Amino acid sequence: MLNKIDFYIIRKFLGTFFYAIALIISISIVFDISEKLDDYMSSDVTINSIIFDYYVNFIPYFANLFSGLFTFIAVIYFTSKLAYNTEIIAILSSGVSYNRLMRPYVVGATVIVLFSYLLGNYIIPPTNKKRVDFTNRYIGTRKVGSERNIHRQIEPGVFVFMSSYSSTLDVGHDFTIEKFTDRKLVSKLAARSIKWDREKKIWIASDYTIRTIDGYAEKIRIGSQIDTLLNMVPDDYQVVENIVETMTLPVLNEAISTLRLRGVNTIDYEIEKHKRRSGPFSAFILTIIGASLASRKIKGGIGFHLGLGLLLSFSYIMFMQVTTVFATSALLAPWLAMWIPNILYGALAFYLYRRAAK
Repeated sequence: MLNKIDFYIIRKFLGTFFYAIALIISISIVFDISEKLDDYMSSDVTINSIIFDYYVNFIPYFANLFSGLFTFIAVIYFTSKLAYNTEIIAILSSGVSYNRLMRPYVVGATVIVLFSYLLGNYIIPPTNKKRVDFTNRYIGTRKVGSERNIHRQIEPGVFVFMSSYSSTLDVGHDFTIEKFTDRKLVSKLAARSIKWDREKKIWIASDYTIRTIDGYAEKIRIGSQIDTLLNMVPDDYQVVENIVETMTLPVLNEAISTLRLRGVNTIDYEIEKHKRRSGPFSAFILTIIGASLASRKIKGGIGFHLGLGLLLSFSYIMFMQVTTVFATSALLAPWLAMWIPNILYGALAFYLYRRAAK
């Protein structure tokens, strides 16, 4: 059961949290505009598009991305004020245990965790599409114009090979497709090139040779052009920056399964998947750390608590970036890389909590 004091702390917690988000986002927007002003001036983008296609979708994305850290700063700030107004001393003196005092903190953190998880996995990704499209169109993107030495499985037992592929022309060179049944080659098509017909939505192979194998019997067919229906599209060979941010969790899981089947590197997708899970959970850990640090009066006042909170916040961000690099370099499994900061800071939270309770 929650009493008046619990609701008072929860109101302070969530109120400070949303106030901190609003303040930091306002500052971030100002810096973002100054950084991208040259891109806006040099393109034909309208003010309406800048506001509603980019910044309206930028705000929830940015807020959710750092919700755990905003939680930490909020807890540090309002708990320090409670401590230096002797409100925490009064609560504990009335017979309330330290464990009971932490209940409204956990409730507030739970609200933020659930809110962040639902936003990050199901609500924000579809809205991110406008933001990513805007960035790709007016600010610049990273697309692979040509890919080399492609070897992929497009469906079970069917493999394609290309020496190079141009996403600009939708043309693949030195194309080969092989079909296996029970690990035995049953057919093979080799072509000088393959091109995507944008009107018919089919692939056209040029200067092709088809081999059909049935036991020891083999048939060969040669021609200049043939239409082929393949389980692949030109988008499969284009890499657009931040595309994973536009995928909901079910779509992201499906994309990982599809790319694994095709033999494509899924590290970026897996990092995004586990980051969306570990990120919201960090609000619990950072809440415990913040409350444990700020619930006692120490020399230096609120300023010391805020300074310590910012130091820990930046160290958490830096540690997350380091483990992400390890995951990208295949030195750590993506799930482990994304959870290591939470594991280490969870141990710190346990230590500080036990120390504060004494």
